[in-house]
Amino acid sequence: MSYFDAASSLPLHPVARQALLAAVDEGWADPARPHREGRRARMLLDAARETAAEALDCRPDELRFTSSGTQALHTGIGGALTARRRAGRRLVVSAVEHSAVLHAGETHERAGGLLHQVEVDRTGRIDVQEWARALGEDCALACLQSANHEVGTVQPVARVAEVCAEAGVPLLVDAAQSLPWGPVEGPWSLLTGSAHKWGGPPGVGLLAVRKGVRFAPPGPVDERESGAAPGFGNIPAVVAAAASLRAVRAEAEAEGARLRALVDRIRARVPGLVPDTEVVGDPVRRLPHLVTFSCLYVDGEALLHALDAAGFSVSSGSSCTSGTLTPSHVLRAMGVLSEGNVRVSLPPGTQESEVDRFLQVLPGAVAEVRARLGAGATPAAGAGAGAGAGAGAAEDAGGTTAGDAGPDRDTAADVAATAATPPEGAGEITVDARGTLCPLPVIELAKAVGRVPAGGLVRVLADDEAARLDIPAWCEMTGHAFEGAEGTEYRVRRAGGTG
Repeated sequence: MSYFDAASSLPLHPVARQALLAAVDEGWADPARPHREGRRARMLLDAARETAAEALDCRPDELRFTSSGTQALHTGIGGALTARRRAGRRLVVSAVEHSAVLHAGETHERAGGLLHQVEVDRTGRIDVQEWARALGEDCALACLQSANHEVGTVQPVARVAEVCAEAGVPLLVDAAQSLPWGPVEGPWSLLTGSAHKWGGPPGVGLLAVRKGVRFAPPGPVDERESGAAPGFGNIPAVVAAAASLRAVRAEAEAEGARLRALVDRIRARVPGLVPDTEVVGDPVRRLPHLVTFSCLYVDGEALLHALDAAGFSVSSGSSCTSGTLTPSHVLRAMGVLSEGNVRVSLPPGTQESEVDRFLQVLPGAVAEVRARLGAGATPAAGAGAGAGAGAGAAEDAGGTTAGDAGPDRDTAADVAATAATPPEGAGEITVDARGTLCPLPVIELAKAVGRVPAGGLVRVLADDEAARLDIPAWCEMTGHAFEGAEGTEYRVRRAGGTG
């Protein structure tokens, strides 16, 4: 089995395992006690803090250990907002931040604060000038991830930190994905990380707060970790987290270059191996080990299961995985295709042969899922009416627009769509895909577009949230014109005429 989900979590690094076992015997006592056992535990904790602080490029007394990366984010955001409530109530974040940041922002809004999300371009990257305009005079805190967890795009953190410093606004950087590869540059104010992202034990987060940054931990304050993590800390886990971070950093430059070459191979070959596939994220300014692509006419959950059965563990931000009804907020903010989404994040040590085998397996897995959904080839934008109906290759002469969606699925929608299908060559078609979920609305659109002449119109009725993202993305990929949406109706003009 090849584990290609390093961005989610990694198994214990060998150094972490050794440090954890050693610290279990030495670090069990309360480090706040003056007796021998307490002093020994305190020495281990102090050494771990120095090691981790060196990796973060901060002072040891600026670093706090928390019980998770999520707690580090929530504590950092809450502490900065509380301390700077007189400066203003505005919290500025990017639209592609981790859900932990967005949840903290929603809590801030419910308490009467303001949340401003800065939009990103199609690669997932923010514009520094737009960020500067968003700060305003009432901004208490800004939050920006160093690199995106879903598509790997690296943000211009150093420049953003300078802009925030000039405006007198502290910047919190979520560095969970980038810390294994190097320190975060620029005059940031707060920084967070999560140990299980680099092969440390789960349950250890990092929160660095620079000296001079106003900070008041929210909620009841405990004397441990400067109020950031109440309760008795897990010293063995902290020791293992610090030791493994130092170990992966020592290997980061060489391993990063090796994995980048493997990811470049995936990025270059997937569009040729799998038709109707879009590789998303910044092609250059990205994490070295991560690549994300989306496949038209594919149920994301079914594709993940097919790849798992073939021996590959991958992840997805698709709207049709894990029963979610909405696409990933990251993909939605980027405006890219969400259906059939696959995130491949290679762990250290991944072999070239594993990547080659993945590339051999992927086309068949996608084809199998598409066949199961009755999806075939994409219609060419300039093809004549009836000369290839996109995903309707399986359509019979009587013609249906939803009848090949799979056994025992969306029967009512199938009947409605069939009844609404006009004769071949009609100038306008209405496809009723209401009640169906990703990727079926796009499959039905692809079937219908081949049934209208160049310049003809297809109206798609779809109440699946993913359709708002995937139908325009389909049009951009296939060359047809998206004319807008109103309510649950989407208007698509077939390319090759003015209608």
